[in-house]
Amino acid sequence: MNRPGYFNIIEERLDLLALRITRRGKLNILDFHGHSENFYQYFLNELYGWTVINENDFKQNVEAIDLIDHTNKFIIQVSATASKQKVESSLSKDSIKNYTGYTFKFISIAKDADDLRKDSFKNSQRINFAPSTDILDNRSILTRIRGLHIDDQKRIYEFIKKELVAEIDPMKLESNLAAVINILSKEDLDKSDLTSEINSFEINRKISHNKLNAAKIIIDDFFVHNGRVDRIYSEYDSLGSNKSKYVLSTIRQEYAKAKSGFNDDQLFFEVIFKVQEKVLNSVNYTSIPFDELELCVNILVVDAFVRCKIFDNPNNYNYASTR
Repeated sequence: MNRPGYFNIIEERLDLLALRITRRGKLNILDFHGHSENFYQYFLNELYGWTVINENDFKQNVEAIDLIDHTNKFIIQVSATASKQKVESSLSKDSIKNYTGYTFKFISIAKDADDLRKDSFKNSQRINFAPSTDILDNRSILTRIRGLHIDDQKRIYEFIKKELVAEIDPMKLESNLAAVINILSKEDLDKSDLTSEINSFEINRKISHNKLNAAKIIIDDFFVHNGRVDRIYSEYDSLGSNKSKYVLSTIRQEYAKAKSGFNDDQLFFEVIFKVQEKVLNSVNYTSIPFDELELCVNILVVDAFVRCKIFDNPNNYNYASTR
């Protein structure tokens, strides 16, 4: 029997949680913030062996402090905003003065904080704080989990499964969409693979027709991969009849469902979000870093846009150049 892939499952669930956090505008902000604090309180204790408690259980809305560990002398802020301004604002709060000898830890729960760990910060309260070790994010947390013994990975997996099951643990099914993402993720995207020529003027007409101002950046960056995607679809179709049509149909279906609640740029980015979510919930998805998944999904959604599967076409739209 193969050893269970606990790490891969943990990574997928934390990625999906991060994805939901970035879309928190659809949720009650205060309720969600409280939920994330409670989750990370017990998660950090499981992972690092800390004795963290939720400070807001005793003092409501303490500035810059969400969690505290009196044994190890840590004060911890859990934030969906990972910026230098956010960290420096927290380090300047008067509430920190009461914790002489404590170390401030900043946990980014939605974004990669690697650049922050390399930065320097104003620390007016002079609390102990070393960015390289005291700023945590999913990537640094996953690095620690990867190094754990399989029994400890299983323990973390069981905890996450129990804590997040209601939020992000729907029944997983195999999907053609995830299979194509698996193939695309192995491509050298810096290598030119233009098996067809694309009429950029026509694409710009469609962008303007649908009032996609912010999304234009994404479309401009990724429509050049249309030929690559076309080749992958052709190769994938050789494995079974019309499989690429199922992938495009899935993207179109997510577009159709989102269209009633969104329009213009919001609609475009909602489709990307829903496709990412569907991939992460596919049992046959081979886990990759979240930014790589995001890039691959962008390519597929832009390709669907170019080839008339989503959004309205202007009159006489013809994206393929004639040669």
